[in-house]
Amino acid sequence: MWVSLSIFTIILILFILFKDNNFAQASIALMHEDKSVINVGSKVYAVNCASCHGIKLEGQKDWMSRLPNGMMPAPPHDETGHTWHHSDKYLFMITKYGIEKIIGEKYLNNMPAYEEILNDKEIIAVLSYIKSTWPPRIKKIHDQINSRSNK
Repeated sequence: MWVSLSIFTIILILFILFKDNNFAQASIALMHEDKSVINVGSKVYAVNCASCHGIKLEGQKDWMSRLPNGMMPAPPHDETGHTWHHSDKYLFMITKYGIEKIIGEKYLNNMPAYEEILNDKEIIAVLSYIKSTWPPRIKKIHDQINSRSNK
């Protein structure tokens, strides 16, 4: 029950944040078909993300099981993970600001906020690179998620 309540609370907070945040209202669109963006994204990913999420986007071992310290291992960004379950806007906001800033409270996690590390173009490039690696069927589902989130 607490897990369901926590997930509901996070979703509600994200909705309120996205609704009231002017930046969040701006269109965030990945450029997963633009080879120059993908090239930049792959380089930025290699330097900033691969150490946790894997060189081949495979994530860490047993990524769905908590570690002894309570942290979750880094999930894969390939089609076996849950990255593609989220809209471009959500992925951008979580990457830039981190989960704690989005939900407004402490949340045990290892993912840093990249607000002061990467600029917006680099974040979009990394996420575009990640999406470029997904199979066509997953990209299509992700596009549908984006179209529902933009309504």
